Amino acid sequence: MAMNRTIRVIEKQLNLTFKKPELIQQAFRHTSYANEQARRHLPHYERLEFLGDAVLELLSSEFLYHSYPNLPEGKLTRMRAQIVQEKSLAYLARQLKFNQFLQLGKGEELSGGRERDSILADCFEAVLGAIYEDQGLEVAKDYLNRVMFSQHQLLLGRVTQDHKTLFQERVQKQGTVQIDYRLKDKQGPAHDQIFTVELYVNDQHIATGQGSSKKQAEMQAAELGMASVDPKTGSLKLPDSTLRKGG
Repeated sequence: MAMNRTIRVIEKQLNLTFKKPELIQQAFRHTSYANEQARRHLPHYERLEFLGDAVLELLSSEFLYHSYPNLPEGKLTRMRAQIVQEKSLAYLARQLKFNQFLQLGKGEELSGGRERDSILADCFEAVLGAIYEDQGLEVAKDYLNRVMFSQHQLLLGRVTQDHKTLFQERVQKQGTVQIDYRLKDKQGPAHDQIFTVELYVNDQHIATGQGSSKKQAEMQAAELGMASVDPKTGSLKLPDSTLRKGG
């Protein structure tokens, strides 16, 4: 599909007309494609993703704050973590058919990047960043109201648990503990990397997780670490010396 036609299709789908169509074009350009076209000096989506991530945190916080006036901060934080996590953003990106518009390098395309959660989630944030940069905060809010907040209950019900938050909450019932996620290894080509992260509590190794992003690897490590938490008491099954009781 020619790029000008692609932009028109995207604008129709988003119900927006961009003042700077190059922004929405950039939002779908993966780093692998930009690297293959290095002589053209094409900007990829990472800067827009950075911007969109900040906009998403602000607007999702505002939405939950006003939608649930009686909930405490901790509960709101957990809800926000669920609706903005990688799996939920990738789910929304697939609903919007963003995978059809991605510009990927040959290696990324062949390795299944068009359906990779991490890329689709990044693209969702990049599109939001492009909308904010081109149209402003109110239009970005309207966009999220239509495509995300209107189905936030569905997202809360379908995405996986935020295992990092659950692990932290349960372990800290035992007192003051230090939880660390340490990147142990990163292997593979740029388009298909595998991250290995180790979970430590008070410098004692608890579990090791892997994933296609550091965030995914941390989440898996936390999920595996839950096996070390007593389901009845919430206590961590470690020697007493590794826990510093809160006073």
